[in-house]
Amino acid sequence: MSRKFNFNPGPSTLPLPVLEQVRDEFVEFHDEGMSIVEMSHRAKSYDAVHNECIALFKELMQVPDTHKIILLGGGATLQFSMVPMNLMYDGRSCDFTLTGAWATAAHKDAGKFGQVDVVFDGSSSNYMALTDPSRVKPNPGSAYLHVTSNETIQGTQWKGWPETGAVPLVADMSSDILSRRVPVEKFGILYAGAQKNLGPAGVTVVVIREDVLAACNKNLPAYLSYATHVKKNSLYNTPPVFAIYMMKLVFEWAKSVGGMDTIAGWAHQRASAIYDVIDAHPEFFRCPVAKESRSEMNVVFRLPTEELEKLFVSESAAQGFHGLKGHRSVGGLRASIYNAMPVEGAIGLAQFMKEFIATHG
Repeated sequence: MSRKFNFNPGPSTLPLPVLEQVRDEFVEFHDEGMSIVEMSHRAKSYDAVHNECIALFKELMQVPDTHKIILLGGGATLQFSMVPMNLMYDGRSCDFTLTGAWATAAHKDAGKFGQVDVVFDGSSSNYMALTDPSRVKPNPGSAYLHVTSNETIQGTQWKGWPETGAVPLVADMSSDILSRRVPVEKFGILYAGAQKNLGPAGVTVVVIREDVLAACNKNLPAYLSYATHVKKNSLYNTPPVFAIYMMKLVFEWAKSVGGMDTIAGWAHQRASAIYDVIDAHPEFFRCPVAKESRSEMNVVFRLPTEELEKLFVSESAAQGFHGLKGHRSVGGLRASIYNAMPVEGAIGLAQFMKEFIATHG
């Protein structure tokens, strides 16, 4: 089999060693006589997988003991509701940064539970530039300040974090989790769907600080309460067993290659290879994102015409570079270069871009 380079924004590429291990263990897991997808989530074998997954994430992300880690279903989208349900109650308000499609979606859902104040609105730049995080200030008494660390559609990424004082900082990190060092201690809650950097779709990681957990709404249905899942070690109901198992293998792979520092270095190499070609040929390639706000996970760019963009997508696919069409809401092109994308995939795409401009420029 010839593996293609998968630049899709999610579900995204996974480490080949992980896929090979899953293949070898799928029918029979650790001499148990059955697959892990058939195994009880109360079985000792799965219990070990579950706890190792959490422990590895804690180690890789350097999660302090002041924070709890829970594994949930529902994707990051469920967190758009769970966060305000748990934190914004009894007439409280919250603050939001509007930085693109996903921040806007989270903002819309939060608005169903109370007053939401926008403390940064990037719409004037069509969400192509972020502000200095030091300029983002929460309102006193706010239930939380929400940021989206990386916008997959717009191709922007926060490079630093607001100082929020007593107001909990909440972040959707779905598309750049585990790609760089993050000061977890600064966050009241951070959450991430797995399907871009952590594993297959089906599981979401939530990290919540103990003081924030203690202040959560006590009058919620059981599943929608963070306290329920912390108390039950994410085993209140049947968890997404297979997705958690695969995520554990991804964490093992990440640790084996050198952990966060190695992965962050790769992220910079991949992004630089592509941005360098874009910047070297401004008459042909154009990245609409302000340089200081550019994402290292999702590189968005345009060509002179939509016809050339369609040709780029078809010719790149023929060369083994798949998933480069931009989101339907913005058009153009997008290379999603998550943690498991080999550096040579980004370098190969950069070379293809040079060849494309030589042929069609």
